[in-house]
Amino acid sequence: MQDSSQQFSLPKGMYLLSHSVGCLPVLTRSEVGQTYFEPWQQKGGDAWPTWLTVIEQFCHELSHLFNANTADFCPQPSVSSGLSQYLQALPTHSEASATGQKRRRVLMHASAFPSLGFAVQGLQNMGFELTLIDKRYDPNDLDAWQKHLSDDVAVAVITHVHSNTGVVSNVTQISQLCQTYNARVVVDVAQSAGAVPVDLQEWQVDALFGSCVKWLCGGPGAGFMWVNPAHIDELEPKQLGWFSHQDPFEFDIEHFAFAQGAKRFWGGTPSILPYASALVGLQQINQIGPQAIHAHSKSLQKIVLASAEKHLLTPLSLKQTGGTLCLHLSQKKSVALQDKLKAAHAYFDQREDCFRLSWHIYNSAQEAELVADMFQHLP
Repeated sequence: MQDSSQQFSLPKGMYLLSHSVGCLPVLTRSEVGQTYFEPWQQKGGDAWPTWLTVIEQFCHELSHLFNANTADFCPQPSVSSGLSQYLQALPTHSEASATGQKRRRVLMHASAFPSLGFAVQGLQNMGFELTLIDKRYDPNDLDAWQKHLSDDVAVAVITHVHSNTGVVSNVTQISQLCQTYNARVVVDVAQSAGAVPVDLQEWQVDALFGSCVKWLCGGPGAGFMWVNPAHIDELEPKQLGWFSHQDPFEFDIEHFAFAQGAKRFWGGTPSILPYASALVGLQQINQIGPQAIHAHSKSLQKIVLASAEKHLLTPLSLKQTGGTLCLHLSQKKSVALQDKLKAAHAYFDQREDCFRLSWHIYNSAQEAELVADMFQHLP
């Protein structure tokens, strides 16, 4: 495989934090200068056509990444913002279940990223109620999902890859189960996009939310949502602005018509800079290919796990893990590993007894072997 690490600017040391922030592509500084700063400097207000082209290119790269149409993507500041927008846009006329109850319950696993739960709780005044599947159940336990499903569940939120465990959800199986209860199914891909291949044509879900700050190496501030085009006309966003309009440049305050595709969720004057940065990351990831990144990550994880496995408090299966190894160790071993990682100038994080070590395309086999050797010498 060609050395893709040369395409990224890496911090000094061993970078194992892609689950937090992906590394900067080498081309980002120059490309953002050309697409954002130079038009601003040279054209001022006439830079808008160039800037809006950046957004279209951003959505086009997303369509390539997820095997969907460009028109079905819309920029969002974050995953939680997209989820909140989506929930508020659900049609009220279809809320009643077969039993006459209102469909306002939102179901997700308790190991979902907390921001998703906060987004639902923030809509309690609209009648939404958060229901969590307890953490003692595996996220792929279909019986646990079945136990919590009922006719009053409006939306099931599936985390594709869990940030605190690395567990990959079987989206197809869970979504098919939820859809038998006529629940809408939405998926959070913040921890999988770019590291684990995603095909929306295979999933057939209702919506998808993600961010470019992690494995997509796009920096913070560039989130996105995809909405299934079969259901888009049923959705009426409540946070409207001139870019939610079918014709943003009509400038008639007495006439509003929703944009035909997902851009109806766009809102007011759009942010450009985060998407100019994220576009470069998306182009880089698409050029390398999520399949190649996933295969490379697995090869490095295999090297580490071969030495780490005997030390773990919780067994780990690489087939059920995303790009991050979440390794649980005893206190004595945790202290020893932490010292070794710090001595190697490694970037990592530790939450209680769990070390999270992420393996991206810019990580090398030599780095994986170095970490494996650390485990070989644990007490």
